Amino acid sequence: MILFFDRFVSGVRAAAFASLLSISWAGSVSAVERLTIELPLLDVNVSLNLKGARTTAELIEANPDLQELDQAGDGSVSRLLAQLLTAPLPQRTSSVLEQSVGHPLLEQALLAASDLVKVEGLPADTSGRVLSDALQAAYRDGEPNVLGLLRRVPGKSLSIDFQALAFSAKRLQTNQDDARALVKQGIATAPAPTSLAESGSDGWTRAQIRFPVSHRPEPLDITVLTPERTSNGKLVVISHGLWDEPGSFEGWGRLLAANGYAVLLPSHPGSDADQQKDLLSGAAAPPSSEELRFRPMDVSALLDGVEAGNLLSGQQISVDDVAVVGHSWGATAALQLSGLQTTSRKLKTRCQDPRDPDRNLSWVLQCSWLSGADQGSLADPRVKAAVVVSPPMRLLFDETSGPSLQAKVLLVSGTNDWVVPSDPEAVVPLKGGNPLANGHRLVLAAGGSHFNLWAPADQKEPPILGPMILAWINEQLAVPSPHTFSGGGWGNTTVPLVDVTGQL
Repeated sequence: MILFFDRFVSGVRAAAFASLLSISWAGSVSAVERLTIELPLLDVNVSLNLKGARTTAELIEANPDLQELDQAGDGSVSRLLAQLLTAPLPQRTSSVLEQSVGHPLLEQALLAASDLVKVEGLPADTSGRVLSDALQAAYRDGEPNVLGLLRRVPGKSLSIDFQALAFSAKRLQTNQDDARALVKQGIATAPAPTSLAESGSDGWTRAQIRFPVSHRPEPLDITVLTPERTSNGKLVVISHGLWDEPGSFEGWGRLLAANGYAVLLPSHPGSDADQQKDLLSGAAAPPSSEELRFRPMDVSALLDGVEAGNLLSGQQISVDDVAVVGHSWGATAALQLSGLQTTSRKLKTRCQDPRDPDRNLSWVLQCSWLSGADQGSLADPRVKAAVVVSPPMRLLFDETSGPSLQAKVLLVSGTNDWVVPSDPEAVVPLKGGNPLANGHRLVLAAGGSHFNLWAPADQKEPPILGPMILAWINEQLAVPSPHTFSGGGWGNTTVPLVDVTGQL
């Protein structure tokens, strides 16, 4: 039993806190007095009497079974319980929750957590208000930890179901199985020549500017990369993901600029790293569904600026055929700009089921877009090529609109991505859509995760996806170059890249 606790303590701690997220206020009721951790696979339920216990010692004293386990394990149980229940909660948690109460992003996170917990006598509610109130009370009373939080949550008893946790883990594995099988059946593309992979180390000029746009109150912060040598007259815009920043993808931009492209990397202020800092400090709420429209509008506004000569002035840049590259939410914006139609239909029917077999972490974000989904179709005909890396897309888009895209899309997904898993968010959306006939491709990165495919500005190694992105854009924008997607030679030795389109 001690070994089991030791192995699962991290999961229990996470589940205990996550479980609290699904608890709701049901009038004037007493605080939770009993916590049950259900372990069906071992046919064991650990039940803890919480009444009056402020410390681990008091908790063990109130639970004779725990006393025996603690003695048999030379104090191991008390140490583990201290990690689980009395470890301090981050001070900023309270302000974050207060700003997020009732927000769609929080509601979806709470719905996902609700599958792990059962609360006797309380109906499910995902507003987050009771959790925020209980957390504030714990801080006010000098008990800012999980135990203190539990003691202030209304209800009779609370149980954490590890069978549900095991179901979630199994579901994640299942959501990666097809992609991994496709990679095994395919052949990795030959690695890019070292000279090409490293070509972004120089040959570009960097500038930082602010550019006003009509749909936002403040100007956009933009990183501008331009070629030091010969320009090909083409433009690429790179869009970052949720709570990220342009610097995370500057390696892609440097390689493109060194090979002739002008590159713009905007910061999307409603969902960038600065917005996350404001959220964590309690100064801002989570990103609104309005950002689903604002992000592609940011990109279109930049194209308007270039076309009008207000941006990249003095350079001969064409906006008739532009490429957009995006990661995560930025990739979703690139799909919108490419002409894929958004819809609320699937969001309405699937967002409320925490045990949906395709549910994954990206659905928390996708489902928060519900109120803005029907206004998110914002194709820009100037976008002719797109590279979309790990886009949340299964619920948001109308799959029947794929053949009408004006841009050729290269979709990239990592087989180890647990945030946006490959099967539901990449493989399934492209199956049946005849991507080869329509000029689109799916490349799977073997061992790629949500966070190892990008290219930070300070990264010493060449960007994993850089040569492939360059090859795709060269080919789709008809830029004369020996380096094209169909010509191969854009793979990576560390993370094999496999074009699986023909296997779909």
